[in-house]
Amino acid sequence: MDSSFVLPALLATLGTWLVTALGAATVAFFKSPNPKALNLMLGFASGVMIAASFWSLLQPAIERAEAAAGPPAYLVATLGFLSGALFMWASDKAVSFARRKAASAAGAGRERMNRILMLVLSITLHNIPEGLAVGVAFGVLSRGEASAEALMGAVTVAVGIGLQNFPEGAAVSLPLRREGCSRRKSFLIGQASGMVEPVAGVLGALLVVTAEAILPYALSFAAGAMILVAVHELIPECQQNQKAQPYFATAGIVLGFAVMMLLDVMLG
Repeated sequence: MDSSFVLPALLATLGTWLVTALGAATVAFFKSPNPKALNLMLGFASGVMIAASFWSLLQPAIERAEAAAGPPAYLVATLGFLSGALFMWASDKAVSFARRKAASAAGAGRERMNRILMLVLSITLHNIPEGLAVGVAFGVLSRGEASAEALMGAVTVAVGIGLQNFPEGAAVSLPLRREGCSRRKSFLIGQASGMVEPVAGVLGALLVVTAEAILPYALSFAAGAMILVAVHELIPECQQNQKAQPYFATAGIVLGFAVMMLLDVMLG
């Protein structure tokens, strides 16, 4: 078993956690983030994630499934992709149910704080498959394919997830500050929402390293999780001010996709 690529997976997910902390640190400087800048960043991150889901995750999953003596590649990729999306959907439903229960049990004065705390839980929960996605991307390198293209694919997955972690950190710390928490406490809670990513990243890398048979499923699972996050959360969020800036966030999506595509073609 080659576990040498577990350390890069850990370092990459520590990096995505650091970006979450940087986003949470904006509570020390701003009462609210710049909506225009956040929309551009969210759009760019979603474009990178959509492109990386295909070139860095789904396409390698299909190639490896075709080379393996097992179920048809189209079935492996489809099952893995849908499993990743369903996992994220189930996570979101569980958080939404808990949020409704907490709101119904709380008084009027605590209802908003409960919503914020559930936001923390929601972001923390969906950071798990994001960490898995990074870990899987780096774990692929252990299968004897540590080429520049494969390495760049893993790095771009980490970068895409890291970029969208910045506004997530701010989305946790800033509402806590508005509710009366100190800047220090708001920052600590905000950055803590990303702590699960290094753990999930190491787990994802270890699963790929120790069990080659699950690699196509793991890659497509990560792709399904990333697509659902990008389409269901990031794109609608970055389009909130569409009337004032009709193509600003869309330009970020296109630019993010183009950057990922450019890197893939250059290294291909």
